[in-house]
Amino acid sequence: MTDDANKPRIRLAVDIGGTFTDIAAFDESSGHMLLGKSLSTPHALVEGIEQGIEKTGIAFADVNLFLHGSTIAINTLLERTDARTALLVTQGFRDIYEIGRVNRPDAYNLFFSKHKPLVERALRFEVHERLLADGGVRMPLDEAEVRSLAKRLRGLGVEAVGILLIHSYRNPAHEMRVRDILREEMPHAFVSASYELSREYREFERISTVAANAYIGPRVHSYIDEIERHLKDAGFRGSFFVVQSTGGLFDSNQAKQYCIRMLESGPAAGVIGAQALSRTLDLDDVIAFDMGGTTAKAGVIHKGEPLARGNALIGGYERALPIQIATMDIFEVGTGGGSIARLSHGKALRVGPQSAGAAPGPVCYGRGGTEPTVTDANLVLGRLDPDHFLGGEMTLDAQAAADAIADKIARPAGLSVTEAADGILRIAATAMSYAVKGVTTERGYDAGAFTLLVYGGAGPLHASLVAREIGISRLLIPSSPGHFSATGMLFSDLRHDFVHTGIARLAEADFDRIEREYRDMAEAGRKAIAETAARPNEILVHYEADMRYVGQEHAVTVGLSQSMLAARDRAGIKKRFDEIHELRYGTCAPQEPAEIVSLRATIIGVMPKPAFERIAEGSLEPEPVARRGSRKVFFREAGSFVEIPIYQRSGLKANNRILGPALVEEHASTTVVFPGDALSVDHFGNLVISIGGPHR
Repeated sequence: MTDDANKPRIRLAVDIGGTFTDIAAFDESSGHMLLGKSLSTPHALVEGIEQGIEKTGIAFADVNLFLHGSTIAINTLLERTDARTALLVTQGFRDIYEIGRVNRPDAYNLFFSKHKPLVERALRFEVHERLLADGGVRMPLDEAEVRSLAKRLRGLGVEAVGILLIHSYRNPAHEMRVRDILREEMPHAFVSASYELSREYREFERISTVAANAYIGPRVHSYIDEIERHLKDAGFRGSFFVVQSTGGLFDSNQAKQYCIRMLESGPAAGVIGAQALSRTLDLDDVIAFDMGGTTAKAGVIHKGEPLARGNALIGGYERALPIQIATMDIFEVGTGGGSIARLSHGKALRVGPQSAGAAPGPVCYGRGGTEPTVTDANLVLGRLDPDHFLGGEMTLDAQAAADAIADKIARPAGLSVTEAADGILRIAATAMSYAVKGVTTERGYDAGAFTLLVYGGAGPLHASLVAREIGISRLLIPSSPGHFSATGMLFSDLRHDFVHTGIARLAEADFDRIEREYRDMAEAGRKAIAETAARPNEILVHYEADMRYVGQEHAVTVGLSQSMLAARDRAGIKKRFDEIHELRYGTCAPQEPAEIVSLRATIIGVMPKPAFERIAEGSLEPEPVARRGSRKVFFREAGSFVEIPIYQRSGLKANNRILGPALVEEHASTTVVFPGDALSVDHFGNLVISIGGPHR
């Protein structure tokens, strides 16, 4: 046997959420999957990882690939809890970060407030230099001034520096030199240049992106360093990859420098898992809905491919800070199992976005929480078993949950505890439906035509309520939904995305230049993959172009095939653009000229994938071993608590059917089958729920 044959082949995935840390491990030699779950430890995130991995029984020395997704980047941005950051900007452009786009979507809102920059004005400094729009040099860089600024920044205690020089997306030479000088003069500071993150135009978006990367850089760099030290001490000798917002993987060393690319790493991994499962089941159109302890997220698989976009907005449209990176098209709302329910001044019931998180957590956890949450409401209504939460690892305090709802919600609002708890869940479901609408109806899709694939520990509890809000008739609950985002990482590939801006009318476009730029991007992607320790099965390259009608401001992204480019098929490209424009905006103009704004290339290193395992066949009626008693559960449709059967998911077999109302329990989740709904089990153990019964 060769040395390679003796090497361990375990792929370990860790997803850290606001409440729980999820572990999924895949043994490539045996095909077995192992799962673990623990409460997140905000004070020291590595502790939560350790506790979860202990439950799988895996040793780090047996792991060859460590895959990681975390909310640390997005949480640092939202909480604004990180480094003292400075910005260096071309002379005369110091305030573009603060001026922004002057968005005011609600003209009559007297309480409107614009975005708040991550870097205060006193820490934004101008640099004497200037490039032209074509990349030519109008004013050389004053290097002596940059060195003087570096010394000044050291004296101000600056920990991170972002660099944005006008038109550097066409010619990064000045930014590269400023970056190198700062690293010489400030060796302990985190330095980030905009060209490293985006070669796309729009100066506000670019400065916002580099400011965010610099702002979170020290914390994320330190966090990844801590994990690397821990892995090394534990005997890990494999490769460490981080999940990007696209769902692709990049090396931990790249993640330390380009940490803004991991903003949506956990949610994106869930969408990748949803894509893998939908392909196995031959489903073309799927909504991936993830509800955890802090938030609910939704993404879309359309015609077998996840929808993506070239930018993200952090903080809501009217006050958002744009991030100009490739990302999965994911819409997120602040509603999860730990979301806190409160009465407003007018005694209106509100749920979220504040969350009890993992510490102190919901009241029923008994860890010091005093505010009632969505989880407390589910417990009061009988939908959670207080003695078998997380397979019995945690005992929930139902009386404490009821008391908190009574004190904070029910009595002040003149409601019974049951009515208050039901109201909390109804409001939460409405809020979560906005996440689904954000990636379907707002993108021109009919949500009712999609299958809702639901995961996250809290997702199956609320799936039917969310589906009813939107008009979706079919739900799919995968195996181990509480670990699904971690499992999704096992289906992720190495991925690098590039974009180059170069505006040209389609009718006059230089295809030799276009092919040359695509070739350069593809070579850069292949080189980045080759520099990692992973060895993918194959390399795939996809080309796209951002296009718009001449005179328009914003563009849509159009996929381009190799044959279109080779044939210089301008008519075919224009026809494809018209189709995408009509889908996105409901209209198109085939007679109007179009132009190419930016070229995009995605280079994917395809990794070996685990297979979804089939389960044993059964009859229509579940076997007695699957029943684990009954419990009284409140349903508004029945107007009271109803004694309903409880099934253990591990005892269900393919072809089993259950008519609602019923509960299906498993280690980290509970599925609620509402009155009138019908559940069936497919050959891979997925629970398929028909809203309103099997006739739908």
